[in-house]
Amino acid sequence: MKVVVTGGAGFIGSALIRFLITNTNHEVINIDKLTYAGHLESLESVAESDRYSFEQVDICDGKEVEKIFEKYSPNVVMHLAAESHVDRSIDGSAEFIKTNIVGTHVLLESAKKYWLGLDKENAESFRFLHVSTDEVYGSLGDNDLFTEETAYDPRSPYSSSKASSDHLARAWYHTYGLPVLITNCSNNYGPFQFPEKLIPVVILKALQGENIPVYGKGDNVRDWLYVDDHARALWRVIEQGKLGETYNIGGHNEKKNLDVVHTICDTLDELVPKEAKYREQISFVTDRPGHDFRYAIDASKIERELGWKPEETFETGIKNTIEWYLKNMDWVEAVTDKNYNLERLGTGK
Repeated sequence: MKVVVTGGAGFIGSALIRFLITNTNHEVINIDKLTYAGHLESLESVAESDRYSFEQVDICDGKEVEKIFEKYSPNVVMHLAAESHVDRSIDGSAEFIKTNIVGTHVLLESAKKYWLGLDKENAESFRFLHVSTDEVYGSLGDNDLFTEETAYDPRSPYSSSKASSDHLARAWYHTYGLPVLITNCSNNYGPFQFPEKLIPVVILKALQGENIPVYGKGDNVRDWLYVDDHARALWRVIEQGKLGETYNIGGHNEKKNLDVVHTICDTLDELVPKEAKYREQISFVTDRPGHDFRYAIDASKIERELGWKPEETFETGIKNTIEWYLKNMDWVEAVTDKNYNLERLGTGK
């Protein structure tokens, strides 16, 4: 098959492309605007494959998106292109509205036009997967879990833009019959994550001997999903998912933010020991505005119906991740050069 992956130079998108090129025989077309968080360096291991193609295209550009459909005649579209950092959305929401909502609308319209022109067999096998986040569900108390039936209650500019795009994708299925599938995932982590998110920030701040910032008291809880497990799940949904359905993808790894930071510090004590303990660098900072207390996914549906469950525990995944960053500081320097210096974002000022 021919698989279009939007946002394929991003963290999850590049993991998905590496998985597809390495583990399947399908042709992959990477569509990416190459914003600050999109880096072709993350795809160097597969870039020479004759089954991989790259097109630098903004998904908001309808004419260019239509050209992609005309040129490649894809069987599958996996839509991961998005502005995804909550803190950045607090500081400036416009790009989130443009890319996540308008861009998704452009893709859906182009896909619909293309799909309606296919013959019966190809139209029936065509799939459009919209990849989203658990943050659309809002904030949980101590004991509940997000299910596929949980009502939407987004609290940040980022999550509200993703909720909007989810609703658009669902509407194009119900109104036009476009063969849409939707996934909502928990917090991803692993190799090649741009160092603005919690885990790579903590790793790099620790290694640089700087203060390790923890929002509030570090009590906020997230479910952590290893990115390669997520890539496998997304392809499983393409292969076996029921049209029009939503599948929650979680790692079964609920952790307080402070516990995550402690685990990273303790692992670095083993791998890169120094006189002082890394925990001594932890510094509690003013909390993020509107910081959701807890996210936790019930991923029983995808396990029950599609047979997927995560392979990595948090303990194995976090060690893999830390070891990867230790061995790939040249990648970190390449992707952050001139566009990010690990500064605090999302203060709302």
